[in-house]
Amino acid sequence: MTHVTIVGGGLGGLTLARVLHTRGIASTVYEAEASLTARDQGGMLDLHAHGGQRALTEAGLYDEFRALARDEAEALRILDRDAAVRYADEPDYATGRRPEIDRRELRRMLVESLPDGTIRWGAKVVDVTRSTITFDGGETVDAELLVGADGTWSRVRTLLSDAKPEYSGLSFAEMSLSDVDDKHPEAVRLVGPGSMFALSDGKGMIAQRNGDGRIRVYAAVLGAEGRLESEIADPDDPAATRRRLLDVFDDFAEGLRALIADSDDTIIPRPIYALPVGHRWPRVPGVTLVGDAAHVMSPFAGEGANLAMLDAAELAIAIAEHDDVEDALAAYEAAMFPRAEQSARISADNLADSFLPDAPQGMVDKIMRWSSPE
Repeated sequence: MTHVTIVGGGLGGLTLARVLHTRGIASTVYEAEASLTARDQGGMLDLHAHGGQRALTEAGLYDEFRALARDEAEALRILDRDAAVRYADEPDYATGRRPEIDRRELRRMLVESLPDGTIRWGAKVVDVTRSTITFDGGETVDAELLVGADGTWSRVRTLLSDAKPEYSGLSFAEMSLSDVDDKHPEAVRLVGPGSMFALSDGKGMIAQRNGDGRIRVYAAVLGAEGRLESEIADPDDPAATRRRLLDVFDDFAEGLRALIADSDDTIIPRPIYALPVGHRWPRVPGVTLVGDAAHVMSPFAGEGANLAMLDAAELAIAIAEHDDVEDALAAYEAAMFPRAEQSARISADNLADSFLPDAPQGMVDKIMRWSSPE
């Protein structure tokens, strides 16, 4: 029976390990972080029926997911820079068509579903070949079948492809408001129970209501590579960072600017990178990729986590259903490549449409086309 070596303990790597486990196939996940709680896990995710939800069904975890998911967080509002609502969707919560879950809770659920010893925490990879992984402490392990689930700057990817992620043209400054029901009721009313986009020409405010009493905010600026980190965001001086961000968003409504002004002191610059649309590689024996390692894209298709988890489930199923590992990897990649290309193209187009001079009209028009019965 094949043992699968997985580099990366994010959603893709953990889903792969879990689905393999349900098929009686052993794996080891090597994760650079010291523990599940070593860092903030990020905001909420909407899991799609044919993406993350299907993967969790294959993992035998769908009921656990539904117990943690928040259907009300499917709500979406699109505003202009004056805070006028240009589009609002308050779904029928009974359908649960794209329920939201905090990334932290989803990752914890996956970790707890794995046998003890499956995850090797604090295992930072410094070198990798087709058969051997070397960690920063000098330890090496041999890999019969190696899967890179190690994200945007994947080391395993270098065994398969020379492609490198490129700057998308957009940068985020990520921040949060805590204990919002008691301390920030105006922000609660503005953002609503789900996600809110306030868009303008070349910049925007994106906010989402998380399940831990926070509103997570992403101040988005086009063409800010390097500038956001070097000129605006100073981790040692959050007050100055807020002032500079407020200058950038000086033409936005005061209620939107309050999402910056009232934020907590942790402000993180996040330049957005993407691999070329249609990224793929020739079949290399014993190695493949899932998730962002294979096809990192901007978040403007809402597909990153869904694709990572679906990749993982389909790869695990292929391994279980094929006697020959190479046949399994070939079958998995043949389905994954076109699916990822389609999502990456949508992501790139949506990013461009979201910040046009008439924003947010481009995004509103696109959503209306998607929702049209024709």
